Amino acid sequence: MEISKVIFVNELGDERGKLAVIESNQLIPFIINRVFYIYGTKGEVRRGFHAHHKTRQALICVSGNCKVYLDNIKRKTDVLLDSPTKVLILEPNDWHEMYDFSVDCVLLVLASHLYDAEDYIRDYEKFKEVYGG
Repeated sequence: MEISKVIFVNELGDERGKLAVIESNQLIPFIINRVFYIYGTKGEVRRGFHAHHKTRQALICVSGNCKVYLDNIKRKTDVLLDSPTKVLILEPNDWHEMYDFSVDCVLLVLASHLYDAEDYIRDYEKFKEVYGG
């Protein structure tokens, strides 16, 4: 079972501004097949509440910040995403919930697979059956 991890994007820049480069199958340890972003979420709203059978994801707050609750049965933790250079790699076995969104939060998600409703595990009890050992 893979474990989620935080990695950092190299930041380039000068007096004109900054640039961060993310390349598929380089810094991000999978081929990126889907990109989406979450924005305009109220601070008290929680999103996510699922895991996957096969999809890996990379989460990056390109603006603002939010927290991500992770549960892989053996480990429960919270990760603060508060920099556009901080990347949280989620494995399929990570039940995840995003919360505590700042007003200016834009959460970019890079996914290894195209959307497939069958890939989602949206029931926590089913998640425990699949990944509980």
